Amino acid sequence: MRHLLRMAAHSGRTNMHARNLAIVWAPNLLRSRDIEASGFNGTAAFMEVRVQSIVVEFILTHVEQLF
Repeated sequence: MRHLLRMAAHSGRTNMHARNLAIVWAPNLLRSRDIEASGFNGTAAFMEVRVQSIVVEFILTHVEQLF
């Protein structure tokens, strides 16, 4: 998480601020076996990824307090 925070610090050049990093990394960091096992697709899968990205964005914006 600290590494992703360092990457977000360069968002002026890369446009990879906390929200974009969360969207990219959330499915890997917060993998859901239930979602994979049930074969969610479409709207349900999108909503799951959305929740995951919100959680990762929150963690990234509060790294110092959490870790």
